[in-house]
Amino acid sequence: MNPSSNTPHDREGGARRQLSGERRAESPEIDWPALVRRCLDGDSAAWTELVAGQQRRVYALCYRFTASSHDAEDLTQDVFVKLYANLRSFDAAKGSFHTWITTLTRNLLVDHFRRSRQQRATDSIDAGWDQGQDAPHTEPLVDPRTTPLQHAVENQLQRMVQSALAKVSPELREAVILRDLQDLDYKEIAEVLAIPQGTVKSRISRGRAELARLLERTKGQVM
Repeated sequence: MNPSSNTPHDREGGARRQLSGERRAESPEIDWPALVRRCLDGDSAAWTELVAGQQRRVYALCYRFTASSHDAEDLTQDVFVKLYANLRSFDAAKGSFHTWITTLTRNLLVDHFRRSRQQRATDSIDAGWDQGQDAPHTEPLVDPRTTPLQHAVENQLQRMVQSALAKVSPELREAVILRDLQDLDYKEIAEVLAIPQGTVKSRISRGRAELARLLERTKGQVM
């Protein structure tokens, strides 16, 4: 083994590449403020387009935060109900639609964890992350040329990443998810989490390093 290929920096980079490989293909660019205005004018087709354009993104965020496809589906529905009720509060002058809906989703997820924590009579918000390792209901975008073996390996990798993410501390995990899976920039993440950009960068770096260590440990157990 080449020692230079197993440094903390290399492991962190490897974790980032594995996470980046799971990003969904982006839909064609949409004029979200214009689409919101159409929704507010009562255009039902615009609402259908808005949901279709954001559903995968919202579901992926909910799934990564809950590690449960059942909870993610329920929470995704809750997000769009809340989004519809608060659509008039979106102000394009204050930020992008992606940032706004991510903030709304994250706040709903925080409320979900608070309720779960009360139900479990525990002070640990992290307990919910360890429940369920079921695969997401949303079907991944698979290259038709992928062989069954390659597909199986990819599925195993996704399960390894989800399992490792579930063990990363919550405040670091959400920063990594928003950067490496949701592809938000530092400024957007700072707005979503209401923390300084310097803190965002620190949490992402520490979260990637923690995830990389967990993935290395998992690989060692599998091999």
